[in-house]
Amino acid sequence: MANISDPYSIRYPEICAVANADGNAVELIEEFACIGGAMWAGHNYQKSPLVQSVRMVGNTQRFMLSAGEEKLALEGSYFPAGIAGVEVTGNEIGITYRGMGGGGVGATVCRTTATGVIRSTSEPCGGGREAGAQIWLPRRERVIIGVDDTDTPEEGATWTLAHNIAEAVQTPETRYLSHTIVQLFPVPYRTKNCVAVACEFATTEPEQLVTAFEELLKKYTLSDETGMAVFRGFSPDTLTEYGWKVKRGEITRDDLNEIREHIEIRLNGRGIIGAAAAIPFATRYKEALSICTGET
Repeated sequence: MANISDPYSIRYPEICAVANADGNAVELIEEFACIGGAMWAGHNYQKSPLVQSVRMVGNTQRFMLSAGEEKLALEGSYFPAGIAGVEVTGNEIGITYRGMGGGGVGATVCRTTATGVIRSTSEPCGGGREAGAQIWLPRRERVIIGVDDTDTPEEGATWTLAHNIAEAVQTPETRYLSHTIVQLFPVPYRTKNCVAVACEFATTEPEQLVTAFEELLKKYTLSDETGMAVFRGFSPDTLTEYGWKVKRGEITRDDLNEIREHIEIRLNGRGIIGAAAAIPFATRYKEALSICTGET
C-alpha cells in the first residue's frame, strides 16, 4: 500500500505576481495542482473586498487585486476564505490569505511552500479553526512579446517557434505565463493562416528577457520579414484599438505610428504590424481567435 507523506496538504506548484507602476494594483497568478481546490478558491476569494476579478488561464488562476488591508467577515460555507491583504513595496509583493477549516489549510500550508515564495508566516491550520498566512513574492513586471512572420510557404510555424523560444528564455527571474495565437485579417501576402503570437511573461529582468528572446528569434526565424514588438507594463489596453484594426483589414506602417510610443520594436520586418497587433489580445483567447471580414 502506498504512503502519502502529507495527506492534508496540496502544494501549489508556483505563485507569482505583477504590480502596476503605482503599486496600487496587483495581478496574482497561482499555478494549481488541484482544479477542484482552485475552483473553490476562485469562487470564494472573489467575495473579498480586495479582489476585483478572478479568471482561469490554462493551469493558472489569476486574481486582480487592489492594494490594501481588510478584515474579512468569514463565515462557514458562505464566505469561508479570502484575501485579506495586498502590500506592494519596492521589490516585493505581500499577499495575506485567511480561511476556515479546509480553507485555512489552503490559505496556509498549501501556498507557503509554492515555488516563487520568498518567505512566509502562517498560523496553525486544520480542523474547524480559522487560520491565515502571509506570503512574499518578487515584484515582477509584465512583458508581452508579439511575433509575426517567421515562416515560409515551405516550412516553419510562428506559433511553435514563439512557444519554444518562450520556454527557452524562462529562468527563476522570468516566468513564462501565456501563449496566445491571434487571428489577423487574411492579407494577400500571408503565408497561409495569417496569425501572430503574443507571449506573456512576469519578470524581474525585463531587459535580459527581451534580449534573449530576440537573439533566439533571429537565430531560428526562416523569414526576412520577421516582426518582434515588446510591451512592458501592467495592461496593454492602449493597444486594443490598433489590434482590432489589424484584425479587420489591411493597414500600413503609418497606422503603426499611432501606438509607437507604447511599444519597443526589436525586429522591424513587415511582420511588425501583426506582431504589435497580437499584444493586446494576450490571454483574450475568444477575441484573439475571431476572424473578421471588413468591419465585423
